[in-house]
Amino acid sequence: MQEDYGKLPVTEVVSRRIQAMIREGAFPPDTKLPSQRLLAEQLGVSRASLREALMTLETLGLLRTLPARGTFVVDSSRAEAKPPLAWRFDGSFSLSEVFETRMLVESELCRLATPVLNGAQLAELSEACQAFETSWRSGDLITHVQADLTFHALIAEACPNGMLRGFYKSINDVLTESQRAPIPRTEVARMEASIKEHRSILSALQRREGEAAAEAMREHIRNTALIAGIDVASSA
Repeated sequence: MQEDYGKLPVTEVVSRRIQAMIREGAFPPDTKLPSQRLLAEQLGVSRASLREALMTLETLGLLRTLPARGTFVVDSSRAEAKPPLAWRFDGSFSLSEVFETRMLVESELCRLATPVLNGAQLAELSEACQAFETSWRSGDLITHVQADLTFHALIAEACPNGMLRGFYKSINDVLTESQRAPIPRTEVARMEASIKEHRSILSALQRREGEAAAEAMREHIRNTALIAGIDVASSA
């Protein structure tokens, strides 16, 4: 059945279509993808949009590009216990710097947003929490990450401090990548813990306990950083 992608950005649509082809067996494990020219023609998109989608899928651990050989579908059944991190902002910021910044900024966004969140916003956060869990359990990594991004962005958007909101938006690309990068290294037990951490943040927000929400956010980001081999507590 053809999935309805609505008004999603082109790059996300392409990512979802390729993920669906992988999940449905059109591109089995270890299969080499067609050239970017052929695949872009097949999907009816520009090569620029395709390249961005392929980078997203590689960050999520669904694809791997081998120099001079091409891009291949990862066989998750025999994937490495800790595959290498795909981080494309090394020329600007280290992943450690990003997690340190996230701990500082997102915890404060949480604290300030707590007293002003309305019922509709809390309902949206609850929906994002649920989508975060159900998409992980179904193996839909793109929806899983999007639900994670939505959850964090909703809190940022509710913050009454316009300068903090603006800063958060200005580094959106880096934040997005930091939320994708640990996915291939995330074991089942850790993801179960991450699901609980999102619900702990939501619960504190619902109780209007700003300090508790901020601490729950710090703990969540600290634990996520550990998946990437970064001890933010020690480096902060």
